Amino acid sequence: MTTRVHASAPNSGPGREDAGSGFASAASGPFSGAAPRHVLVTGAAAGIGRATALRLARDGWHCVLVDADTSRLAQLAADWPTDAPSPRIHPVDLCDAAQVAALGAHLPALDALINNAGMSAGGRDALDAGSERLLALNLDAPARLVQACADRLRPGARVVNVASGAGLRAIPWRGLYSPSKAGLIAQTAALAQARPDWTVTALAPGFVRTELVQQLIDSGRLVPAQATAKIPRGHMAEPEDMAEALCFLAGEGARPLSGQLLVLDGGSSVSGGSQPLPPAQAPLPPLDMACTPHDAGTSPGAGGYPAVLDASLMTAAPGQWLETLQAAARRFRRAHTAQASLTLLVPAALPALPWAQAGDPAAARMLLHTLAAEWGSQGLRINALAIDGPAVGGGVQALLAFVASPRSRFLTGQWLRAAAAATTTIHPEET
Repeated sequence: MTTRVHASAPNSGPGREDAGSGFASAASGPFSGAAPRHVLVTGAAAGIGRATALRLARDGWHCVLVDADTSRLAQLAADWPTDAPSPRIHPVDLCDAAQVAALGAHLPALDALINNAGMSAGGRDALDAGSERLLALNLDAPARLVQACADRLRPGARVVNVASGAGLRAIPWRGLYSPSKAGLIAQTAALAQARPDWTVTALAPGFVRTELVQQLIDSGRLVPAQATAKIPRGHMAEPEDMAEALCFLAGEGARPLSGQLLVLDGGSSVSGGSQPLPPAQAPLPPLDMACTPHDAGTSPGAGGYPAVLDASLMTAAPGQWLETLQAAARRFRRAHTAQASLTLLVPAALPALPWAQAGDPAAARMLLHTLAAEWGSQGLRINALAIDGPAVGGGVQALLAFVASPRSRFLTGQWLRAAAAATTTIHPEET
């Protein structure tokens, strides 16, 4: 079974190629024109926020930078790319509701809002007193900022909340960090339902080598090998990995993901942690590495990062998902031994199954998680994208480009759902 994936957007302008991916995507919607794009980034002075602000600047965004650390904000402004639009700097304590409310009056019209600011509480019991500031920053501030910016967010705007893998599984002795991030994930889904005119998503990073993490390594308080033994990909992510994802979520291609959580943790959230994982056998591919997308059963072009699309599950008989996924994975492994991605296209809706077959979809999903854990150290990634039928949104093409390419090199073991308008047509063909 091979597939041909074609994209068209009848009402859009000329197609453009997604940078570094090799996929053509339709340029349409509020992000396609030449008008300046404005984005607000909180926690912009360091770590993921700083990397994101610089990445957005290089893409030509007009950035509003918010942080409580005035000296680091000044340093970021000094390091700003000379050919990028000058940033607006706003020193704000996001734990102060009055300061957050006042911020809205000083903002331009916004195309995107990235709630990145957050804090942890190492060494604290979950019932210890003194978590008010953590909750105020991690959970209350994103909601207050959305309310403060509501009149400044343009129709079709993107709201992106930076959560954490800690919101998916409890991490003890970090105070209310895990509860605050779980709350932010739920808040994201609720806002997406309340404001369907916006695209609202959340990002869950895993282990990221920020300045703080590097200080822990340098002081001997964190052993990198112990950390990476919990990550199927065998590497810690860099702030630039999260910046790449946040830039995608702030853009046009994120529309099909509204209400969802994008987990970029190298597979650690799906591997179960039952045993130490093998170390990485290869370096990470560069984020900007050229990508060579091709359909399952066809040969990739010369060079570049191989990105395989397989739609065999779109036509699998009821009760045959597990077997079909196994066959797709075997085809992929025969062709690729390292540094490649397999993206499975699957139907979003399933017919009712007899009880004896009802376990098949869940078994297939768990196989995908298992393969992500087993393949990660070899540089192989596997993800699934559930779509509503043969014709789905033109935005799905950009989403496929991101999921399959090295820009999402820490995305693996994830089962995402896409929903959009316009047209991407999938043609399964028997071979």
